[in-house]
Amino acid sequence: MSDFHYNSRNAKIQGLSVQVGELFADMYRDTSVQNEAMECLEAYKSLRRLLPREGLYSGARVARHEGAEAAHKATQNES
Repeated sequence: MSDFHYNSRNAKIQGLSVQVGELFADMYRDTSVQNEAMECLEAYKSLRRLLPREGLYSGARVARHEGAEAAHKATQNES
């Protein structure tokens, strides 16, 4: 688990990615803005890629970016 207290830039990126994830979840349910929802998803992914990875998984799997669980829940409209 990372501590964003010591890196305000990463904390801001994390906060933005959660907000954009929530926006994506809202837009995805609205069939009239599906193209825009996909653009929002791309913005979410770009923000997530700015964060460092949590560590390395064994094998071919790559570690997730810091704060991944909270950010993913935002895209699923979960708390």
